[in-house]
Formats: sequence, C-alpha cells, structure tokens
Amino acid sequence: MSKELVFGHQNPDTDAIVAAKAFSYLQNKLGFETEAVALGEPNSETNYVLNHFDEPAPRVIKTASNEVDSVMLVDHNEAQQSVSDLGDVTVTHVIDHHRISNFETAQPLWYTARPVGCTSTILTQLFVQNKIEIPANLAGLMLSAIISDTLLLKSPTTTDEDREALRALAQIADIDVNSYGLEMLKAGTDLASKSDKDLVDGDAKSFNLGGKSVRIGQVNTVDLADVFSRQSGLEETMKAENAANKYDLFLLLATNILDSNSELLVVGEPKDVVERAFGGKLSDQNRLNLPGVVSRKKQVVPPLTDAFGV
Repeated sequence: MSKELVFGHQNPDTDAIVAAKAFSYLQNKLGFETEAVALGEPNSETNYVLNHFDEPAPRVIKTASNEVDSVMLVDHNEAQQSVSDLGDVTVTHVIDHHRISNFETAQPLWYTARPVGCTSTILTQLFVQNKIEIPANLAGLMLSAIISDTLLLKSPTTTDEDREALRALAQIADIDVNSYGLEMLKAGTDLASKSDKDLVDGDAKSFNLGGKSVRIGQVNTVDLADVFSRQSGLEETMKAENAANKYDLFLLLATNILDSNSELLVVGEPKDVVERAFGGKLSDQNRLNLPGVVSRKKQVVPPLTDAFGV
C-alpha cells in the first residue's frame, strides 16, 4: 500500500491542522500508511495549541503529486481551497463538515460529511466507531479544534454532537474546557503582531457564487476597534488581493469572541448583493454591522449564496 498525504484546506485553522493529524493517526491504526501535512503555516491560535500539547507542526507542502499518487482531505472538499494539483492525484477519503461544492472524482471514495460544528467532532465519532483509543495528547488537540470552530460552543454551528465530543475529549485529556478555551481563543487575537496581509488572508476561503469569485476572510478579536483602526491598510490589501487573484469581491468578517458580534468590511463588487444578503446598508466606510453573526459557514456563505441566486 502506497503512502498517502492527509491535509486540510489552504490558510489552515486549528481544525484543519488537528483534523489532519487525528485522521492520519486513525488511518495508520487501521493499516494505512499516511502522513499529516499542511497547506500553510499554523496561525497564532494553532501555534498556541501545538505548543500547549508539545506537538510539532506538520510540514507544509505546495503540491502533492510530486510525492504521492493519492491523498485524503479533511475539513474541506472544494477544489479552490485545496492543494494546487488536486486534479493530478486520487482522493481516497474526505472527512468534512462544510457544504459540498466544486468537487468530483473519477473513482469512488470514502466520503464522510456531517452537519456538525467541527471536523474533529466527526473524527471523535470515527475513533469510537472503529474502537481506536484516543491518546490524551491527541484528545487535547481535538478538543482545541472544537473550541476553535464553535467559539467555545457559542457558535450557531454548534450541535449536541459537538458538545458530547468536547465533553468526552476533555475527560480523556483532563482539561478544564472553559479556562483553557478562553486562553486559547485569546491567543489567536493578538492583532498587533500581525501584518495587514495576515489579518486579511490569514483565515480566508474562496467561493464561486453566481459566477463571481468571492473571497471571505475572518479575524477574531476582543475589540472590533482594534481591527478597524487599521481599516485603510486592510482595504488596500484587500484591493491588491482582488487584483492579484481576480477576486470580484473580498469580505473581511471581524468577530468579537467575547460578545459574539461581527462587523463586515467589503471591497469590490457587487456590493448591492452583500446588502441584499444581510438586509442592511453598507456605511460610507464600506462596513456593515452583523449582530450575533460569528459563523462564516452558517451565517455568511448561505445568505450570500441565496443573494447571488445560486
């Protein structure tokens, strides 16, 4: 059996990094030969998690076909979010909790998609299903991913399955979820050390909506003013990204993790579709308040999809 690479999406967040590690561990226990890799460097939150559990970061790859013939995808399925040469390898497995779009294969595959808040929740269930014990260190990583994706279970994407997985993993890892989780989330909001490019594109994903290329980034903070004090630089960076990558529209969602409110910064066109999607009017600063919105997957992409008529 040839080796396979396991990886999450570009601009990896904590779930993308952790899910690759967890699924690779599980698959190796089941007799496969895999290596967890990443499509980008870990962000500050993920580095906090890896350091806390004394876990090395996975190596970063640019292409896969120069190393392997087949790969396993976690935390994504859309081709534009994956490795650049995805079409040159065989996808044998997908574990994901997002919509299925722009994805097809020439051969049958193992595909697990569940409407939960985090890929690591699905992986927790797969460990149980396959009767494979989760080591304490790996449980700590996986609960960190659930905390990250659900904003400590405050996100509307959170399900009872996420709550149960988090409880079980916390017991294995012997972690106080609330105290650890808050420190972990705060570690990801150190904006002063990040460039405008880091903030704009550090957690951004591309979507094809109504024939338009839409880039949606998200930055977490404990004070929205800290983000928008840098608006001029952020807008210039977003314009440059649009020009360089042929994005029609770039949206940056700034989310306050303490009160679960967000504000949207919009660069590009069509802005009227954004206003229609969220039922509001952009200010003359190209911003839109979004109270209670914290999830790109559940609260941003779906209304945009509807507004674009997809």
